[in-house]
Amino acid sequence: MSIEVAFLILQKIKSISTMESIGKVVLDKSKETSFSGWVNGFLGVLIFSGSLPATKVAILDFSPLFLTLARAMIAGLLGLCILFVFREKRPSKAQLIPLAIVSLGVVVGYPLLSALALQYVTSAHSIVFVGMLPLCTAIFGVIRGSERPRPAFWLFSVLGSLLVTGYAFAQGISASPVGDLLMLLAIILCGLGYAEGAKLSKTLGGWQVICWALVLSLPFMTPVMFWLMPPSLSDISAEAWVGLAYVSLFSMLIGFIFWYRGLAQGGIAAVGQLQLLQPFFGLALAATLLHEPVNTGMLVVTAGVILCVAGSKKFAK
Repeated sequence: MSIEVAFLILQKIKSISTMESIGKVVLDKSKETSFSGWVNGFLGVLIFSGSLPATKVAILDFSPLFLTLARAMIAGLLGLCILFVFREKRPSKAQLIPLAIVSLGVVVGYPLLSALALQYVTSAHSIVFVGMLPLCTAIFGVIRGSERPRPAFWLFSVLGSLLVTGYAFAQGISASPVGDLLMLLAIILCGLGYAEGAKLSKTLGGWQVICWALVLSLPFMTPVMFWLMPPSLSDISAEAWVGLAYVSLFSMLIGFIFWYRGLAQGGIAAVGQLQLLQPFFGLALAATLLHEPVNTGMLVVTAGVILCVAGSKKFAK
């Protein structure tokens, strides 16, 4: 009897040891996935940082509506080629509505509204609104993605947004009510598109989400784009063509491949806080390409924002 009891005890100990080993592997795998999510998210933010300066340059010769349609069509055709080469299966019927929401938010809504806003405000002013995007994305992540960050997360998220927007107003940037309203609507739609795309990428795949969202918009965008095409393309400056190329290839496609993968791996609310850094990357590009002034105050606020991102990461789950 004692031998049987000893045997059962040994089996129990072995079982516990095996479960602990499995738990450690799962935990290590989870940490590795989370780190990859932050790396992919950072690369996405870095690419997105050039979007508004590139858009500002492009609308000097292209109308905002044509630019929105052209960038979506170019990226959509590239996305269609990628899907064809890798022989990706079509989305299910249940995935079509989420894809339509992604398309509304990041293919049409944000590009069009931000381009319209840039007719009224400078790129530096518009970039500041991106400081509210992480909070907006986190809110939609809770609504659409069923995420539940800890209270401390919201404290760091709000503080980071206040730092960015407070810095903008402290600089005395002249505001345009129309431009500000357009940028605010653009940020809301963008946050919705980010959260919906991140949720969908868990089942459909990161790069597949943006490719299918672009392809879904092609039948609507293409005919209108040709209808609104400028009468003469020879008058378009080289800078405007470069701006169009950047927002079509990087802002509309490549950036989202990294971004949606990062959000899916590290969490919508958590990785979304990296967007707090985007205004400062964008301002640096604006200073370099558009010769807009950047002062040392930006570096101080950037340091504060980095601390807020670190705090958000710690308390995201």
